[in-house]
Amino acid sequence: MRDHRDVLKRPVITERSTDLMTEKKYTFEVDVRANKTEVKDAVEAIFGVDVEKVNIMNYKGKFRRVGRHSGLTNRRRKAIVTLKADSKEIEFFEV
Repeated sequence: MRDHRDVLKRPVITERSTDLMTEKKYTFEVDVRANKTEVKDAVEAIFGVDVEKVNIMNYKGKFRRVGRHSGLTNRRRKAIVTLKADSKEIEFFEV
């Protein structure tokens, strides 16, 4: 079994993801081989919260050219984690 910190790469902080935080939905970039159960276990272990459900999205690599060299950017996997109503919030920024 992989370490929990290998499953979660980093939080995704965008305008839309900060709006979702009011609904107790948090967005993370995760390992491309991670499944929903591994993501749920990792978030619960690292942050000490109760997870209700996990939605995962896959992104293909985009075609890019630099001069005469061409290729694809890295593929990504993003997870939106919904916490239970009675669970505490995850703090990304210290106020």
